[in-house]
Amino acid sequence: MFEGMEKCCNFAFQKEKMKKYIQYIYCRFHNLILYGIIGVFSAALDFAVYSFLVSVCGINYLISNCISVLVGIITSFYLNRKYNFKVKDHVRRRFIMFLAVGLSGLVMSDLILYFCIDMMSMDRFVSKLLSIVLVVFFQFLVNRYLTFKPTKENDTYTDNP
Repeated sequence: MFEGMEKCCNFAFQKEKMKKYIQYIYCRFHNLILYGIIGVFSAALDFAVYSFLVSVCGINYLISNCISVLVGIITSFYLNRKYNFKVKDHVRRRFIMFLAVGLSGLVMSDLILYFCIDMMSMDRFVSKLLSIVLVVFFQFLVNRYLTFKPTKENDTYTDNP
Protein backbone atom coordinates (compact mmCIF):
# COMPACT_ATOMS: atom_id res chain seq x y z
CA MET A 1 0.00 0.00 0.00
CA PHE A 2 2.75 2.46 0.89
CA GLU A 3 4.79 1.53 -2.19
CA GLY A 4 2.05 2.76 -4.53
CA MET A 5 1.74 5.97 -2.56
CA GLU A 6 5.51 6.47 -2.62
CA LYS A 7 5.58 6.03 -6.40
CA CYS A 8 2.72 8.51 -6.78
CA CYS A 9 4.44 11.10 -4.59
CA ASN A 10 7.75 10.55 -6.39
CA PHE A 11 6.02 11.07 -9.76
CA ALA A 12 4.39 14.27 -8.50
CA PHE A 13 7.75 15.46 -7.19
CA GLN A 14 9.45 14.67 -10.53
CA LYS A 15 6.65 16.37 -12.44
CA GLU A 16 7.00 19.53 -10.33
CA LYS A 17 10.77 19.45 -10.71
CA MET A 18 10.43 19.13 -14.50
CA LYS A 19 7.94 22.01 -14.59
CA LYS A 20 10.37 24.26 -12.70
CA TYR A 21 13.20 23.24 -15.00
CA ILE A 22 11.14 24.07 -18.11
CA GLN A 23 10.20 27.44 -16.59
CA TYR A 24 13.87 28.13 -15.86
CA ILE A 25 14.90 27.22 -19.42
CA TYR A 26 12.13 29.39 -20.86
CA CYS A 27 13.01 32.38 -18.68
CA ARG A 28 16.71 32.03 -19.39
CA PHE A 29 16.41 31.48 -23.13
CA HIS A 30 13.03 32.90 -24.11
CA ASN A 31 14.52 35.23 -26.74
CA LEU A 32 16.37 32.36 -28.37
CA ILE A 33 13.27 30.15 -28.20
CA LEU A 34 11.03 32.82 -29.72
CA TYR A 35 13.72 33.67 -32.29
CA GLY A 36 13.72 29.98 -33.18
CA ILE A 37 9.95 29.88 -33.55
CA ILE A 38 9.93 33.01 -35.68
CA GLY A 39 12.92 31.64 -37.57
CA VAL A 40 11.14 28.37 -38.29
CA PHE A 41 8.14 30.28 -39.61
CA SER A 42 10.33 32.59 -41.72
CA ALA A 43 12.46 29.68 -42.94
CA ALA A 44 9.35 27.71 -43.87
CA LEU A 45 8.10 30.71 -45.82
CA ASP A 46 11.56 31.08 -47.40
CA PHE A 47 11.55 27.38 -48.36
CA ALA A 48 8.00 27.54 -49.71
CA VAL A 49 8.76 30.59 -51.87
CA TYR A 50 12.02 28.98 -53.06
CA SER A 51 10.27 25.71 -53.90
CA PHE A 52 7.48 27.51 -55.75
CA LEU A 53 9.90 29.63 -57.78
CA VAL A 54 12.17 26.69 -58.67
CA SER A 55 9.51 24.02 -59.26
CA VAL A 56 6.50 25.91 -60.60
CA CYS A 57 8.05 28.98 -62.18
CA GLY A 58 11.28 27.31 -63.35
CA ILE A 59 13.45 30.15 -62.08
CA ASN A 60 17.18 29.52 -61.53
CA TYR A 61 17.88 28.27 -57.99
CA LEU A 62 20.23 31.17 -57.13
CA ILE A 63 17.71 33.82 -58.26
CA SER A 64 14.95 31.94 -56.45
CA ASN A 65 17.11 31.83 -53.35
CA CYS A 66 17.66 35.61 -53.42
CA ILE A 67 13.93 36.29 -53.69
CA SER A 68 12.92 33.75 -51.04
CA VAL A 69 15.58 34.90 -48.58
CA LEU A 70 14.43 38.52 -48.92
CA VAL A 71 10.85 37.45 -48.17
CA GLY A 72 12.14 35.59 -45.10
CA ILE A 73 14.24 38.57 -43.94
CA ILE A 74 11.36 41.04 -44.12
CA THR A 75 8.99 38.66 -42.33
CA SER A 76 11.55 37.81 -39.64
CA PHE A 77 12.40 41.47 -38.96
CA TYR A 78 8.79 42.44 -38.49
CA LEU A 79 7.99 39.52 -36.19
CA ASN A 80 11.19 39.76 -34.12
CA ARG A 81 10.88 43.51 -33.67
CA LYS A 82 7.24 43.34 -32.66
CA TYR A 83 6.98 40.11 -30.66
CA ASN A 84 10.45 39.01 -29.55
CA PHE A 85 12.80 41.89 -28.82
CA LYS A 86 9.97 44.45 -28.61
CA VAL A 87 12.02 47.46 -29.61
CA LYS A 88 10.17 50.29 -31.25
CA ASP A 89 12.86 52.92 -31.73
CA HIS A 90 15.20 53.44 -34.68
CA VAL A 91 13.14 51.20 -36.96
CA ARG A 92 14.89 52.26 -40.17
CA ARG A 93 18.39 51.84 -38.67
CA ARG A 94 17.46 48.49 -37.16
CA PHE A 95 15.94 47.28 -40.42
CA ILE A 96 19.06 48.27 -42.37
CA MET A 97 21.22 46.40 -39.87
CA PHE A 98 18.86 43.39 -39.93
CA LEU A 99 18.89 43.50 -43.73
CA ALA A 100 22.73 43.59 -43.73
CA VAL A 101 22.81 40.56 -41.44
CA GLY A 102 20.21 38.86 -43.61
CA LEU A 103 22.11 39.65 -46.81
CA SER A 104 25.31 38.28 -45.29
CA GLY A 105 23.25 35.19 -44.54
CA LEU A 106 22.13 35.22 -48.17
CA VAL A 107 25.75 35.24 -49.33
CA MET A 108 26.52 32.40 -46.93
CA SER A 109 23.43 30.56 -48.15
CA ASP A 110 24.35 31.02 -51.82
CA LEU A 111 27.89 29.77 -51.15
CA ILE A 112 26.53 26.75 -49.29
CA LEU A 113 24.03 26.05 -52.10
CA TYR A 114 26.70 26.40 -54.77
CA PHE A 115 29.06 24.09 -52.89
CA CYS A 116 26.40 21.50 -52.10
CA ILE A 117 24.61 21.50 -55.48
CA ASP A 118 27.34 22.24 -58.00
CA MET A 119 30.37 20.80 -56.23
CA MET A 120 28.85 17.93 -54.21
CA SER A 121 25.87 17.13 -56.50
CA MET A 122 23.47 17.20 -53.56
CA ASP A 123 19.71 17.60 -53.97
CA ARG A 124 18.61 21.25 -54.31
CA PHE A 125 16.03 20.98 -51.53
CA VAL A 126 18.28 19.16 -49.06
CA SER A 127 20.97 21.76 -49.79
CA LYS A 128 18.52 24.57 -49.11
CA LEU A 129 17.50 23.05 -45.77
CA LEU A 130 21.16 22.63 -44.80
CA SER A 131 21.92 26.24 -45.69
CA ILE A 132 19.01 27.48 -43.55
CA VAL A 133 20.21 25.56 -40.50
CA LEU A 134 23.81 26.77 -40.80
CA VAL A 135 22.95 30.41 -41.34
CA VAL A 136 20.32 30.75 -38.58
CA PHE A 137 22.70 30.42 -35.63
CA PHE A 138 25.07 33.06 -37.04
CA GLN A 139 22.20 35.46 -37.63
CA PHE A 140 20.71 34.98 -34.17
CA LEU A 141 23.94 35.98 -32.45
CA VAL A 142 24.44 39.09 -34.57
CA ASN A 143 20.81 40.20 -34.35
CA ARG A 144 20.53 39.48 -30.63
CA TYR A 145 23.64 41.44 -29.65
CA LEU A 146 23.74 44.15 -32.32
CA THR A 147 20.54 44.71 -34.28
CA PHE A 148 18.05 44.54 -31.41
CA LYS A 149 20.35 45.75 -28.66
CA PRO A 150 18.37 48.29 -26.61
CA THR A 151 19.34 51.91 -26.77
CA LYS A 152 19.38 54.15 -23.72
CA GLU A 153 16.15 55.83 -24.83
CA ASN A 154 14.36 52.50 -25.31
CA ASP A 155 15.62 50.15 -22.64
CA THR A 156 12.71 47.69 -22.98
CA TYR A 157 14.71 44.61 -23.92
CA THR A 158 15.36 42.14 -21.11
CA ASP A 159 16.51 38.55 -20.83
CA ASN A 160 13.36 37.65 -18.90
CA PRO A 161 9.83 37.64 -20.32
